[in-house]
This record gives sequence, structure tokens and C-alpha cells, in this order.
Amino acid sequence: MSKNFDVVVIGGGPGGYIAAIRAAQLGFNVACVDEWKNEKGGPAPGGTCTNVGCIPSKALLQSSENFEHAAHSFADHGITVQGLAMDVQKMLGRKNTVVKQNNDGILFLFKKNKVAFFHGRASFVKAADGAYEIAVAGAAAETLVTKHVIVATGSNARELPGAPFDEQRILSNVGALAIQEVPKKLGVIGAGVIGLEMGSVWRRLGAEVTVLEALPTFLGAVDQQIAKEAHKLFTKQGLAISLGVKIGAITANDSGVTVEYVDDKGTAQKGEFDRLIVSIGRVPNTIGLQADGVGLQLDERGFIKVDDECRTNLPNVWAVGDVVRGPMLAHKAEEEGVAVAERIAGQHGHVNFNTIPWVIYTSPEIAWVGKTEQQLKEEGVSYKAGTFPFLANGRARALGDTSGMVKFLADAKTDEILGVHMVGPVVSELISEAVVAMEFKASSEDIARICHAHPSLSEATKEAALAVEKRSLNF
Repeated sequence: MSKNFDVVVIGGGPGGYIAAIRAAQLGFNVACVDEWKNEKGGPAPGGTCTNVGCIPSKALLQSSENFEHAAHSFADHGITVQGLAMDVQKMLGRKNTVVKQNNDGILFLFKKNKVAFFHGRASFVKAADGAYEIAVAGAAAETLVTKHVIVATGSNARELPGAPFDEQRILSNVGALAIQEVPKKLGVIGAGVIGLEMGSVWRRLGAEVTVLEALPTFLGAVDQQIAKEAHKLFTKQGLAISLGVKIGAITANDSGVTVEYVDDKGTAQKGEFDRLIVSIGRVPNTIGLQADGVGLQLDERGFIKVDDECRTNLPNVWAVGDVVRGPMLAHKAEEEGVAVAERIAGQHGHVNFNTIPWVIYTSPEIAWVGKTEQQLKEEGVSYKAGTFPFLANGRARALGDTSGMVKFLADAKTDEILGVHMVGPVVSELISEAVVAMEFKASSEDIARICHAHPSLSEATKEAALAVEKRSLNF
């Protein structure tokens, strides 16, 4: 017997579960279908982000950073550590606990907001009489009928041709988060967010890490002044980063992985690694959705086609998050989920792609929002720039981490903030001030005139804003 709903959300990741909750808040009868399983086969909503992405990676980053501080920084604080050792199994166990807490939290939120949850894989069956029939294949087969469908099925890691993931030697983000012992030599293909974060985790714990990047520039999407500073700092830490490489044959066996490649000078090289992480991007996940059965259109790259408001070509079918165009970021998916729920309710949901923040949770962290300096130059925009180093920030000195800087870019005529870029301690928490400022069309003068607590890392933001007019006070 079918069950009827106003809205059915397919996928329980950041875009899906948030869309379901917001739709329920707006008075709709809502169901969310998600197939992620925990180690016991039970439901594990939260998608890639919660299970094998954002959340577990941050747990491992925190554990490994604590270990590195104990090994290298505590002595400066007068703290002596003897017999320092890392229990990798306990670290992984803590990571799994953090993941489960988030899974359980989402299930609690569904219950609190009266969202019906179905554990299994959802697929389109047919469209009829102004509604859609959705099949759920799980422990118990279900048939759902709904007027509105929100597809939030996320993405999967992209494989290198000829080197499929086995999650033992050749690893995606899934395997990279579950390495059972510190590898002596770790290879990473792709110097993006996942590659740098996972490379940082295992380097801190003692692995010799080599990062191979096909592009000739490091972090090409990042403001290049910030990227060059980050490259210098990561290299100093011990990450071996090779740019402009051409990957050749990859062979894996029980003892390790061999990567043949040509470096930026045209010289043939061979890397021998215990494990290899491949992080060359992600592809939209529409496996098993049966999009063809109802005529749901995909583009040439496999993304679900949507307009600016996340409408697909089918009436009352919407799609959000990694499975559609735009940055593959959890918070972007959340904002789209909220906006779609509100549009279904006749409201005017809104997502401003120009003020979506980006963060790389390495140490130092990298964060930015808005235009980079190279983009402004390419677009012919007249701008002013101001920078301030954490070296001159009192709180950074007290923390013992003065690496990096904050950079403001503002319109030369109006002073409106066009972009803010940071590399340094805890800048993931500082970037929100810039997002708020840009959403309200603030000028650099506005930030420069706002009182910031002293001593705080946020003072670097104020000082960089002051530097736009060359009137920084502490540098």
C-alpha cells in the first residue's frame, strides 16, 4: 500500500535532510529517503559529508594536530611529554563516534520535526495524475506517492582510468579516512581540498607524503598570493608537492602502489607508496535513481539539469547539492535545500553564489569568499587590496601560530568589498564576518571602523580592511 506525502526528499545528506526539515517546518507532510548504512547495517543519514567527508576528516585533522602539537609545540609552553605515541585504532574509534553522534542527531531532528524517514534506495517509478510514485528498496519495500520531489543524491569520488578504487591500496576519501596504520610512504594524486587535508593528517602522524598535481599552479581557484603563502608553509611542514605532472601507469599489489609519472620538466619519474589517495574531483550520483524512466534530464557531465531556482525539467521535481551545478560544498547544498523548501511554499528562497565561503581545513587553514585578485584582473575591475600578517597579531603570538595573513579586495571607486582571502590559524571561523559584510554590501571602511575584541585573531580582519587605505595600525 502506498504512502502519501506532500514532499519526498531523496537523499539525507546536508542538502536533503535540511530540505526535509525546512519543508516540515513550513507545514508540509514530508518524507526523506536515505540508504547510507552504519557498520551494523542501520541508518546513517548525513550523506558523504557526515559519513566519509566533512565530519570524519575534521575529527582526524583535530586528532593529528593535537599529536603534532604534543610532539613539537608543547615544549615552548613549558609542557614536557614523555613516551608520546599515537594509537591509530583509538583515533579511528573517536572519529567513528563523532560520525555516529551526527547520524543520531539527524534522526532526532527528523523525529522532532515529524519527518518520516525511510531507510533504503529511492527511485522514480512513474509520474501520474500530477504526482510521482517513488519506490524505496530497503529492509522493507515501500511505495511513496508525492506531489513534490527534491533530489539530493550527492556525488561520488572520481576514479582515475585504469586505477579503480579498492580502498586498500588505491583510496578514495572513504579509504583515506580508514587507514588502519600510519603508512611509511603515502602518495596523493590531486592537491585539492581532500588531498591536502588527508595528506596533512597522515604527515603529522609520521608518513612521508608526496602530492602529485596535474595543474601547473597550486590551488588555482585560490587567490594566488594566499596560495603561494600556503604552498610555502606546507612545503616547510614536509609535504612534497609536485605540480604540472602527467600521471601514467598505476599498479597496485599486496605490498604497495607504483605510480609512473612525468614531472613538470618532462622527466620520467616513479613513485613507490604504501597507500595512494586519489582526489581528482567528484562526479554526480544518479545511480539507481531511474531518471530516464520519468524523463528527468541530465547534462553532458551527468548532473541533473536545473534552472537558477533548482527546478528540473519535470513539474514539481527539484534538485540540490552536489548532483547539480555549482560548488560541491555541504553548506551550498544546505542553502539550496532551504531555498527549495521555501519556493515550494510560495516563498522566495534565495542563494547567493557570490558569497558562499570556501575552507580548506589544513594547518594553517585557508578560507575565502568572493573574487580573487586574478579574477578581478581578468574582468578588468579596478580594485584596491589590503593585507595584514598574523605575525603582527597579539593573539596569534599567544597561540604560537603566526603563519599566514588576511587579504581584502575592495572596489577602487565604491570601496565595496569584492573578496576576502585568508590563510592562518582558525580562519574557518573568521571568514563568516566577511560573508556577512559582503551580503550587506559593506565597504572595507565599514569593517575598518567596527570595534574588534582585543586580543583576538579577528583583529587581523580589521587591520587588513584598514590596509586597503594604507592605514593599518599594527603593521
